[in-house]
Amino acid sequence: MMDTAPLRDAYRALLDAAATVDGSGGTSPAPPAGEWNADQILAHVALVNAATISAVSAVAAGARTTYDNRIALDTWTIERVIALAGGNAGLRERIRIQADALCALGGPMLSEAELDTLVPSLLLSNDTLLVDQPLALRDLISGLADAELPGHTKQLLALLPQ
Repeated sequence: MMDTAPLRDAYRALLDAAATVDGSGGTSPAPPAGEWNADQILAHVALVNAATISAVSAVAAGARTTYDNRIALDTWTIERVIALAGGNAGLRERIRIQADALCALGGPMLSEAELDTLVPSLLLSNDTLLVDQPLALRDLISGLADAELPGHTKQLLALLPQ
């Protein structure tokens, strides 16, 4: 069984940072050119979560799956998710619920064999290819806690006034 405590902690830190930025009364500086604002960061995270939940669910169902984060980088899709979620508060609630799902699905529900399932993965960041190879499902899940969520937590906190 996978320990999901680090994942839960990473989600908590992200959501706390998002609430802090949202509570700054709109005094957050505009992000640097080419960077995302808080809502765009949260929508991206929600899309990454959805892709991860999809991969976990497919493996649990005994189906073949892939993992590709390109849709989570698409500007139109990000803006659509912001609108559908109802903005910042809705995005934070969506991410909270997704976090609960991933911590339940990625922990006690999956067997070691399922967690070790290799998933063909394509991961990009800022138009840079990071991964183009099969990754164990456990590595996709732990990658959220180890890199994805902390990176976006820092990105959110950088939006706070100095």
